[in-house]
Amino acid sequence: MTNSGIGRRTLIGTAGLGILAAPAIINAGAFAQEKQKLAIDHVTPPDIHKFKLGGFQVLAVKDGARPSGAPGETFGLKQPPETLAALLTENFLPTEQFVNSFSPTLIDTGSNVILFDTGLGKPGRAQGVGRLIEGLAAAGYMPEDISIVVITHMHGDHIGGLMEDGKPTFPKARYITGQVEYDFWTDAARAGTLAEGNQKSVLANVKPLAEKMTFLKDGGEVVSGITAMLAPGHTPGMLNFNIESQGKRLILAADTVNHYVLSLQRPEWEVRFDMDKAQGAATRKKVLDMIATDKVAFLGYHMPFPAVGFVEKQDTGYRFVPKSYQFDI
Repeated sequence: MTNSGIGRRTLIGTAGLGILAAPAIINAGAFAQEKQKLAIDHVTPPDIHKFKLGGFQVLAVKDGARPSGAPGETFGLKQPPETLAALLTENFLPTEQFVNSFSPTLIDTGSNVILFDTGLGKPGRAQGVGRLIEGLAAAGYMPEDISIVVITHMHGDHIGGLMEDGKPTFPKARYITGQVEYDFWTDAARAGTLAEGNQKSVLANVKPLAEKMTFLKDGGEVVSGITAMLAPGHTPGMLNFNIESQGKRLILAADTVNHYVLSLQRPEWEVRFDMDKAQGAATRKKVLDMIATDKVAFLGYHMPFPAVGFVEKQDTGYRFVPKSYQFDI
């Protein structure tokens, strides 16, 4: 579905919460200025979606989406091709290609504006991604408004937007990431390995911000109500986050699950981009079981936009149930 302007997009994204549309309308001029400054050639802003979580405002921004090749090249690496194809067909999905989307998330607590991950940034804009700044502007947030940037893990699609033309994109922010994750990617031992290419991105985008960075371990607190949960496997030190406000709860699940069918219905299947595939599968099953048992919502970075849903247990895994109006009433 396409939109015809900031006002319409905001109204659609808030599912009837008219009061939340005001910042985007008021800041239409600011959005235009930001667009001009970044020389972004887009007529309409990217998809955004706002909802309340207790006293917090949550904003999901679609940094972009792109075709990602044959599903079997990424998911179910040891599965017979016909097995994977049958599962996709059962779920009304094509078997020859899948689409990967990217959803950085902002949480406005009232005292802090916290951004979780930064998308692909300027390097991705020629391919139609890297649209985080546009989405923030459409919702009424400028880069200077971000007080904390949290990096769940250090793959390029999460750290690409940290820097813009060699300068920090979010000039007033302090930064938070996992201690294990940072230590792994900045270790000189990565040179000459398969991780070297991504390490170069970390050294260019993350390490220059180290002086403003706080390093968390499992259970560490971002601010009151937002707590880190170590979720290793996809990367050695990836963090998920438990977010609670006024009795409402959301799990920010980063890349624990990367596909709403293949990762949930078959969580034990190996995923190409999990650095430790056995650990990734174990973490995936542990997190999904917790979300399903506790009946809480989760936001997955690569889930279908707006990337929020619930998990229902099935015989062979779990079913993704997209968010609808649960947070609006």
